[in-house]
Amino acid sequence: MSKGLIWATTADLMANRGRVLSLYRQILRSLNSPKLPLNLAARLAKKAEVRVIFMAGSEERSIHNIKDFIDIAEHSLLLLKKGEIPKNTTQY
Repeated sequence: MSKGLIWATTADLMANRGRVLSLYRQILRSLNSPKLPLNLAARLAKKAEVRVIFMAGSEERSIHNIKDFIDIAEHSLLLLKKGEIPKNTTQY
């Protein structure tokens, strides 16, 4: 990403597109893991939640927020692969 800029350029957005799509697909696939203690309805609800989060994230234009979004997605994927369900741990 460009140094010193607050807002992402088109080139910045295109550079992250493949990474974000990969994370999205991996998270959706990980929700099908038998390690997770979820029934079918809960799995479908979590997948819908992931779609909404990524849809909202796709409209983000701040470089810092995009980096945070990718970091959170990677952390969530790591937890899912361990068989844990990510929880909202945001503290204000």
